[in-house]
Amino acid sequence: MNSLVSRYSARSLTSSALALVIMATASTSQAQEDFSKPVITTETKKDADGKDVLYMYIDGVKVHETDPIKQPFPPIVTPGEPPAFMAAPSDAIVLFDGSEKTLKENWTDTKGGPSAWKVVDGALESVKKAGYIQSKQGFGSCQLHVEWASPAKAEGDGQGRGNSGVFLMAIYEVQVLDNFENPTYADGQAGALYGRKKPLANACRKPGEWQSYDIIFHRPVFDEAGKVTRRATFTVLHNGVLVQDHTVLSGGTGWMGPHAASEYKAHADKLPISFQDHGNPVRFRNVWVRELKD
Repeated sequence: MNSLVSRYSARSLTSSALALVIMATASTSQAQEDFSKPVITTETKKDADGKDVLYMYIDGVKVHETDPIKQPFPPIVTPGEPPAFMAAPSDAIVLFDGSEKTLKENWTDTKGGPSAWKVVDGALESVKKAGYIQSKQGFGSCQLHVEWASPAKAEGDGQGRGNSGVFLMAIYEVQVLDNFENPTYADGQAGALYGRKKPLANACRKPGEWQSYDIIFHRPVFDEAGKVTRRATFTVLHNGVLVQDHTVLSGGTGWMGPHAASEYKAHADKLPISFQDHGNPVRFRNVWVRELKD
C-alpha cells in the first residue's frame, strides 16, 4: 500500500461512468476534421501607450472576455461528496503517491534538475518562484487523474486566487483556480482549456477542499511540414462533473497577451506532464496516468 493510501481511507469507487466516457472518446471517429470550426479571427489594436496588442476572437467572442453578457459564466454545479481516495488502476503509472520518493524519482524542474516544490502532508505543494514542475517521463495521449487543493485561506481575487495549471505535454493547459464564489473570465476559470474553451460548469469546492480532475487527452498530430493534421481533444471531469465534452482544442493555450492565445506548433509525440507555479501554494496529490493509443 503506497504512502498516500495509508494517509487516506481507501474505498472502491463506482468507475463505470468514467469508463464509459473513455470508451466513447476512444471510439469517436477520426474522420477528416472540419478546420473551419470554430471560426477564429484576429486584429491588432493600439493600447493606451501606443503599442500593438493582438486580439483573438473565437466564434466572435474575445479571448479572456470579461463581460459576462458577451461571454456568460458557466452555471454553478455543486459536486457530490468527495471520495476518500481514488486508487490507481493496475495498469496506471503512479507519478506521485504522497512520498518524497516519488517526487525525487518522477519529477524535475524544467531544466531537468531537482524541483524546489515540497511535500507537505502527503501532497506536492507549489513553491513561489520555483517554476513549473514536470514529469521525467513523457506522455502523449493519456488518461490523467490528479487531485488538487487551493489554499484554505482564500487570498486575492480573480486570477490571483489559487492559480495553477495542469499541462498535458507541458503545453496544453487545463486551468486550476479557486473559483468558489470567485468570478473571473470564463475561459480562464477552473476546468477551462485556458484561453480556448470555457468549462460547461463551475464545479469548484470551497478553498482548501480537495478536488479532482479526470482528463482524457488525445494528442495533436502534425505532418512533416509541421502543420497540424489532427487537433488535440480533451474530456475533463471536475469533481465528477463533466466540464469538457470531447472538446477539440482549436489551438495552443499559451499566453499571447491579455486577449490572445498561442497557435499550434509542431512538437514531439511525447512530452512531460507539468504543473504550474503561479505564485500560489496550490497542492497536488494522487497523480496517476494511463497511456492511450492514438
